[in-house]
Amino acid sequence: MAQPAWQDPEPLALDTAPVPEYGSGSLADLLPTLAAGLEVPGFTAAIPELTPARRNCVFLIDGLGWEQIKAHPDEAPFLHSLLPTSRGGTGRPLTAGFPSTTATSLASVGTGLPPGEHGLPGYTARNPRTGELMNQLRWKPWTEPKAWQPYPTVFQLADAAGVHTAQVSAPMFEQTPLTKIALSGGSFLGRLSGEDRMDVAAQRLAAGDRSLVYTYYSEVDGKGHRFGTDSDAWRGQLMYVDGLARRLAEQLPPRSALYITADHGMIDIPFDEQSRIDFDEDWELSAGVALLGGEGRARHVYAVPGAQADVLAVWREVLGEQFWIASRDEAIAAGWFGPTIDERVYGRIGDVVAAAHDDVIITASVNEPHESAMAGVHGSLTPVEQLVPLLEVRS
Repeated sequence: MAQPAWQDPEPLALDTAPVPEYGSGSLADLLPTLAAGLEVPGFTAAIPELTPARRNCVFLIDGLGWEQIKAHPDEAPFLHSLLPTSRGGTGRPLTAGFPSTTATSLASVGTGLPPGEHGLPGYTARNPRTGELMNQLRWKPWTEPKAWQPYPTVFQLADAAGVHTAQVSAPMFEQTPLTKIALSGGSFLGRLSGEDRMDVAAQRLAAGDRSLVYTYYSEVDGKGHRFGTDSDAWRGQLMYVDGLARRLAEQLPPRSALYITADHGMIDIPFDEQSRIDFDEDWELSAGVALLGGEGRARHVYAVPGAQADVLAVWREVLGEQFWIASRDEAIAAGWFGPTIDERVYGRIGDVVAAAHDDVIITASVNEPHESAMAGVHGSLTPVEQLVPLLEVRS
């Protein structure tokens, strides 16, 4: 029944937000499943649809979600042809985890843990010790990596168990704190060109009887942020990475499984005031807020002491029809960050967490000019951002 015009609309119910499939079908479950198949102690197969292989390669394409592959059969014929193989031949995607953003997802992939445990719960998050916002992708301001994320990576544990382990990526990523805490273990081989990465990944895969190799390509995401996924520049990158995936698949040594996945999808947001709500120009949303963290479609809102309830009420009133708006404890109870939250992570999560439902973002034109100018964005729980492929090729 339609609501009377005079009655305020109800905010989105939190139980309508899709929750990532932690423990059975999320990015955090991929490497533990592969490690279990390689007989690395301490791991069990979390994704039951996958069949073990002696040699495993994960090719992560930054920003190439499930919905983008489905929508572009002409630009990505090889990847599109593999859609029925996804998730062990079920033809189903994985979920990225929340928020669906690179720092969070790469930490989930590499540690095999959900965000509530590895502790990278967004693009930026408050450091409870200093009170400052910490950019977890660029690692600014500097924070001791092992204190921020103390768990070993799956690569480190696999390497210690005698598995031939390697990461093949751009040389500039070798010494970054994010690589150190999420993707280190075994050998790092830096290669500039995508073609070289594919060739070296295949070589490293063949170098061991039991192998775990990871390789990565970032520019699909880069072009999507700058120009949007409806741009020629983005489609050109999709065509290029489709060729890279084919190149790697054609070089697989015997007894290998190649898994092609992503850290998140992407959505284009129009450049108008209705679609882009500027926090820095909105006195109502900024009242009582000490820090605005996260990113446009997945915001951590840190209130000044004593203002938490008021900030939650205002954000629900103003944005509740377009965003799922939760208190910290509500978001944790709903399972957005995983089934458990480490004590050290609790204060990194916003007093209020806002996850976009509609095609809208919360920008910050003064404090985040670069991010506010992006055409393509991600971070929330919607299928276009949350669903990622797990395409499979075997030899």
